[in-house]
Amino acid sequence: MTMTSPSQHAKSRPSTKQAAITSLSLTELQAHLAATLDGLSAAEATKRLDHDGYNELAEKRVNPFLRLFASFWGPIPWMIEIAAILSLVIRHWADFVIILVLLVMNAAVGFWEEYQANTTIAALKKHLALHARVKRDGAWVTLPSRELAPGDRVHLDIGEIIPADARLLEGDPIEVDQSALTGESLPVTRKVGENVYSGALVKRGEMDALVYATGQDTYFGATAKLVEKAHTTSHFQRAVLKIGDYLIVLAVSLVILILIAALIRHDDLLTTLQFALVLTIAAVPVAMPTVLSVTMAVGARILAHKQAVVSRLAAIEELAGIDVLCSDKTGTLTQNKLVLGTPSCVTATDPHQVIFAAALASRSEGQDPIDMAILGGVAKEQQQDISQHYQVTHFQPFDPVHKRTEATVKGPNGQTFRVAKGAPQVIQALSAAPEKSQAQVDQAIHDFAQRGYRALGVARMDEQQWQVLGVLPLYDPLRDDSKATVATAKKMGVQIKMVTGDQLAIATEISSELGLGTHIQDAALFSSTPTDQANQFAETIEHADGFAQVFPEHKYAIVEALQKRGHIVGMTGDGVNDAPALKKADAGIAVSGATDAARSAASVILLTPGLSVIIDAIKEGRKTFQRMNSYAIYRITETIRVLLFMTLSILIFNFYPVTAIMIVLLAVLNDGAILSIAYDRVHYSNKPEAWNMPKVLSLASTLGLLGVLETFGLLYLATTVFHLNRDLIQTLIYLKLSVSGHLTIFVTRTRGPFWSIRPASVLLIAVICTQLLATLITVYGLFMSPIGWTLALFVWGYALFWFLVEDRLKLVVYHILDRHPAGVVALFRKHRVVKKA
Repeated sequence: MTMTSPSQHAKSRPSTKQAAITSLSLTELQAHLAATLDGLSAAEATKRLDHDGYNELAEKRVNPFLRLFASFWGPIPWMIEIAAILSLVIRHWADFVIILVLLVMNAAVGFWEEYQANTTIAALKKHLALHARVKRDGAWVTLPSRELAPGDRVHLDIGEIIPADARLLEGDPIEVDQSALTGESLPVTRKVGENVYSGALVKRGEMDALVYATGQDTYFGATAKLVEKAHTTSHFQRAVLKIGDYLIVLAVSLVILILIAALIRHDDLLTTLQFALVLTIAAVPVAMPTVLSVTMAVGARILAHKQAVVSRLAAIEELAGIDVLCSDKTGTLTQNKLVLGTPSCVTATDPHQVIFAAALASRSEGQDPIDMAILGGVAKEQQQDISQHYQVTHFQPFDPVHKRTEATVKGPNGQTFRVAKGAPQVIQALSAAPEKSQAQVDQAIHDFAQRGYRALGVARMDEQQWQVLGVLPLYDPLRDDSKATVATAKKMGVQIKMVTGDQLAIATEISSELGLGTHIQDAALFSSTPTDQANQFAETIEHADGFAQVFPEHKYAIVEALQKRGHIVGMTGDGVNDAPALKKADAGIAVSGATDAARSAASVILLTPGLSVIIDAIKEGRKTFQRMNSYAIYRITETIRVLLFMTLSILIFNFYPVTAIMIVLLAVLNDGAILSIAYDRVHYSNKPEAWNMPKVLSLASTLGLLGVLETFGLLYLATTVFHLNRDLIQTLIYLKLSVSGHLTIFVTRTRGPFWSIRPASVLLIAVICTQLLATLITVYGLFMSPIGWTLALFVWGYALFWFLVEDRLKLVVYHILDRHPAGVVALFRKHRVVKKA
């Protein structure tokens, strides 16, 4: 069942330095490293550390000031900055200060959330710090693993993580768990002269070793280098850019239109610049980056309570859109431990006899995974019987020569017998008449192999003759929550593809048990073509249920190919070999117990075992996405409403309907309160979410145009019915824009009628408080002419009436868009074609 070793992995992408060193014999390696049996001196170690660097992976640290500066760069920050510059030009100091505060707030919130996430990751890494026993100046000392240098002599003991790539020096063979490196589910045996690799775990035995590679030069480091080229622009970033581009084009077009009109009318230049300022402020979604960042940050904090750390805020939105989840098998879908199955009997009359004999040939002191699995499968009655009535007088541990464990046992009647367990072929060869049981043993091995199980032969010697009792199956069982997780994922429209380093038979069996399907592709799929051209296999990759015997490059290529097919890909993993794919995936998820490299590459880090938290994360991601989508529609609607109304008012009536300070108040009060949408109550969708910009812009534009008609209706009433002067009309219009704007969020936050999902209390309170404040400002005339309670209440009634109309219109638009997913433009084109025909 053992897969490829790391040395075999390295052959697929060898570094010159690694290949040269690993090809040397032990004697040649010692000479090359100028190493002695007494290890390095402290002075020599310091020299080598200066030359080769510390035994750790180099991290690219971004200067925090550069990260903060990046927050001021982009379409939306540019619009805010232009508004600030215009306010300086015409000396509107109050406007300038308010706009500057909003700009800094946007940058500070995003920077602070990223900083908190990075601090959490740094804290997690501190818990992963390792130490090693090193021979320095002829004496054994304990040092931080980062201080190891090539040529150091280290002592490897059971239960320890190997701190660097090393060559074994002397002693009995050891067993090493390399699952974090290669995906192998079972330990491998390593003896004198063989290599062991940084990040692997010593499962049995102890031995000294000679360090020959550290840091970036290790197998661990070579794999981690693949992470550096992995880069994915989040769908969230693309969506924000599209929204920004749409609003910029709209604002610039309207400003140009006004400038042309001003030139034709010979308007005052200062007045025109003032309007350009107001129009720019109105076009800028000043709080959009802040609202979206806070919404994602709230989602991240909710996941943190469920023991999932989000290291990149945009990953919250990516979780919502995952439609393919590439999942590592060992330790993710399975428990990464051996369990005893039902034995196949040969000469034994009862399976319990086979287990009983195997238990006598096992011991718990060495914590060997096979021995522990067998002892764990012994019935309680047999355990008591063994401890009370059977005495092991001699025990021969497993070694690569005999390939079996053997025990001499004294039974309750004083009779002595021997029992053995090991490779089935070896146990079979012990039999006095092997040909008699050959067929049964071979059949058992074949049956277990078909199910992905590891076979272990058991024999007993009575009267100087060995008899094969039977064959034991050992397997890595599923996690308790794996089946439920897979079933829930399917209901949510997420296809899980198992990606493992284990053999095809194991992968097929596990996939079948989980209900994932049995169409498992062998990694040989990639052998005839370089992995960077794996996209030609995209269709095969897309239709496979999983992949077996994969290398790190294969995982990366699988994710890349799926992304090119239009999928939003999640990837779970825990090992070094998972790191490149975790970084490349839209949402890389490092499971509990993951290596440092995997955690650094992932955007979501699970702190507790099990996959159920991934489903919780996807649900929370979809809730967060709906809040963001609702806000985006609201923000675009309001921008269109204000921009078009102001522009048409100037062009048609040569009248400024609101002042600059009113626009700033709208931005401060309305968008400030809308921050509470991050806590809104929503229902998660049972299918992956994705930014549908045609749908977002079509709905927002329709609602925005209706808003323009509403406001012109109020302007008509104010001039022809109420006969208000210019200043009072501006106050009236401001209150209408403020109240209608906040009511719009209750339209956009649901796909059904506005009452279909009750809003969160915090959102409701925030809207009531800000609109009460806006009403008081207009009633008593702060920064504007007072209109009194009668007109204010009329505006409220007018806005509420149109709110109900908007909600009905929203349902109609959604109905049309759902029938024509390409959006209103496609619908118009279709009608045009039909008309021509």
